[in-house]
Amino acid sequence: MADEQHNSRRRLLLQSAAASWLLSVSGIGLAASSHVVAVRVWPSSTYTRITIESSQLLKYKQFTLQNPPRIVVDIEGLQLNSVLNGLGHKIHASDPSIRHVRVGQFTPTTVRIVLELKQTISPHLFTLPPVAGFRHRLVVDLYPEQRGEGDRDDQLLALLEDFNRGDVARTLPPEKKKDGKAGRERPLVIMLDPGHGGEDPGAIGKHKTREKDVVLQIARRLHRLIQLQPNMTAYMTRNEDIFIPLKVRVAKARKQRADLFVSIHADAFTNRAAKGSSVFALSTKGATSTAARFLAQTQNESDNIGGVSKSGDRYLDHTLFDLMQTATINDSLRFGKEVLTRMGRVNHLHKHKVDQAGFAVLKAPDIPSILVETAFISNLEEERKLRTSHFQQQVAESILAGIKAYFNDGGMLAKR
Repeated sequence: MADEQHNSRRRLLLQSAAASWLLSVSGIGLAASSHVVAVRVWPSSTYTRITIESSQLLKYKQFTLQNPPRIVVDIEGLQLNSVLNGLGHKIHASDPSIRHVRVGQFTPTTVRIVLELKQTISPHLFTLPPVAGFRHRLVVDLYPEQRGEGDRDDQLLALLEDFNRGDVARTLPPEKKKDGKAGRERPLVIMLDPGHGGEDPGAIGKHKTREKDVVLQIARRLHRLIQLQPNMTAYMTRNEDIFIPLKVRVAKARKQRADLFVSIHADAFTNRAAKGSSVFALSTKGATSTAARFLAQTQNESDNIGGVSKSGDRYLDHTLFDLMQTATINDSLRFGKEVLTRMGRVNHLHKHKVDQAGFAVLKAPDIPSILVETAFISNLEEERKLRTSHFQQQVAESILAGIKAYFNDGGMLAKR
């Protein structure tokens, strides 16, 4: 009898322990605790971004301190682990904003991150839901409050700040004819847009070639070529490994009163046999092919991948004036045809006509805009070519030749 009572009590104890263990590993038991799986830092001359990626949504509070200037972020329901503890090692002496970082377990359920700063900073924090292989993310953007005089990137910083306030169009010039004839009475202004950047790598080839790196190199080469022309000048939406929202890229082109906009990318597809160069223009009436629609959807996802808070910006909605947009699209198609023809001399063409879809980055209502898919980074042969300085230079020269042909053909630019 005593043995039966002992065994009964032992079974109850084991059942209770098992139930407690199951609770601790179940969704209910883990609901109060997140697990950090990655931390990343993206310093740049415009702003510095920190992303903290977690298994669950991170709840946070922030405040600032002075002498020295610091930003404190308390993250609730979090246990310090080696990944998060390694954040400080990702801060380099060259970081323009952050002097160093301290991370500690502030309370049993709260981790505190202290960012000691090199200058006065305006922080912008927000969370992002899982997307494209990323899990939950907490984004910490650090915008410097003091700006160097005469630095053109200050315009980018100002546009980013306006975007975060929900009005990126606040300081943009009205859509109207530009003063003087482009390339004759004033320089022809070209905005180059290397796709993706920062947290958003773009497409990645089999040998780990990242689209954001390749297109930045091509854009820099094209920028140098244009600057050598006597009647042209070029700007870039980004010249660093930095994430820029799509609407801000368009806004920067309008801020600089650009005559042309060229977005540079490297395509990817599930079938590695797909190859060739393509050129795209905007369509407001639906895509001209299934492939164009698919590509526009993937490129328009850049904001979700790179990280854009819900700013409530209205820029692209209230600047789509039908008559102006239609004329601009017609110019874009002619411009794109000239570039596509020249691209066909250095690479196989995926399509022999300019395709169209609803690319958000091409929606400036008064600037002929094209998106150049230089090659398929998912194709092994073309990935290899994209990595070479020779092919990068060929692509840059082809785009410049297309720009010259469009301009010299008596296009609308000559009349603007």
